[in-house]
Amino acid sequence: MNIKSRLTLLFTMLVGSIMALFCLSTYFFYDQYREKQFYSFLNERGQTIAQLVEASNGISKDDIVKIEKENNTVLLDEEITIYNGEDSLIFTSGKEKFFLSPSSLREARNGHEIHTKYKKKEVIIIRHILQDHRKPWVVAVVASDIHGMNQLKRLREILVIGWLLSLVLVGVAGWQFANDAIKPVSDIIDQVNNISAGNLHEKVTVGREKDELASLAQTFNLMLNRLEIAFVAQKNFVSHASHELRTPLALIMSEVEVTLMKERTAANYQDALTGILSEAKEMNELVSRLLELARTEEHAFRVTFSKIRIDEVLWQAKASVQQKNPGYEVHIHYDRIPDNEEELKRYGDESLLKTAFLNLMDNACKYSENKTVHVYLETRKDLITINFKDFGTGIAAEELPYVFDTFYRSATTMNKAGYGIGLALTKRIITMQGASINVESKVGAGTTFTLKFPPF
Repeated sequence: MNIKSRLTLLFTMLVGSIMALFCLSTYFFYDQYREKQFYSFLNERGQTIAQLVEASNGISKDDIVKIEKENNTVLLDEEITIYNGEDSLIFTSGKEKFFLSPSSLREARNGHEIHTKYKKKEVIIIRHILQDHRKPWVVAVVASDIHGMNQLKRLREILVIGWLLSLVLVGVAGWQFANDAIKPVSDIIDQVNNISAGNLHEKVTVGREKDELASLAQTFNLMLNRLEIAFVAQKNFVSHASHELRTPLALIMSEVEVTLMKERTAANYQDALTGILSEAKEMNELVSRLLELARTEEHAFRVTFSKIRIDEVLWQAKASVQQKNPGYEVHIHYDRIPDNEEELKRYGDESLLKTAFLNLMDNACKYSENKTVHVYLETRKDLITINFKDFGTGIAAEELPYVFDTFYRSATTMNKAGYGIGLALTKRIITMQGASINVESKVGAGTTFTLKFPPF
């Protein structure tokens, strides 16, 4: 059973049950009202007959019939029995005598009105106070509420037929209700089925205000955004890798082809192999950089951060840079150490953050004549600021907006070894950590990169 049918069935059962409860309640309370009214009528009837018997000694049933015909009183199929103060039967209007037990007589004389059933008829037992203040009589009236029962039967038929007809209408309304409720889900399914790897930029829309279905569509859209980023990252990685690897591979192939064109001396072969080794090392460095770039894109979806001390990561990056390039000098300036070491901690990925710091230190030393970078660490008002300052060639103002683009290299760095990946990689890592990075530079005066880590 699909959701639409299940919703229709549940809606019909729920509303049908409520309507059935309403009909039963109506029937029950009307029956209670009918019974109360009929007992009230029997009470009056019994008192009237008792007054006639009291006023006319030796009155018979035929006399009562004659009197009521003269007064246009409607007679019922009734049986009236009267007991005097000595519990003796003094009057009966029925074909059979209705005998009362001593306990019933005693209870009625004490003022209790007794309601009971006898052969599917209503019975009321009451007392009648005599005018001469003798011991009260007891009157028992037995009758059938034929008119009231006919009305109750008619009401029952109306309620049953009305409930059945309403159930059909509720079923139709429930189907329309379910169709309207499920339609946005069907629209979402159709839209999602039309989205593939080629059109991940399309979004799922719901023509409603913000409700649960709108939240579902928003969740789908967020998932599509993540998938689109992943596809773009994969596409960019393949494009970047093929583009950058083509040059060293072409150089290696050219070197090999030239070497194999004719017989050469051992020294010539050694020179050729040395050149090939150099190109292979550069290609290996490029592949490592590309893999780091891809790792940041993959990490953006499944990274798990932990608390790390920023100053410790800085010292680790310094050690790695100077170990790899002994001629480089990294000076870390940190004048004010906070009393609370928590001010130096941030949530982040230690390995990636170390890579970002290492790239900034390596670039500063590489493009400076003195191979030196000064790193200034400050903590102020829960904000950690790190400045990487060098006194190198600098970057022109018109080139500053592009320094964080992948494979972009400024004019002043074209004669240096590099691939234009380091700053792009650093930018992604710093952004992932929830921090910001800015650059200020002047040609011939050096460059300063500023990192700011906001509080948790």
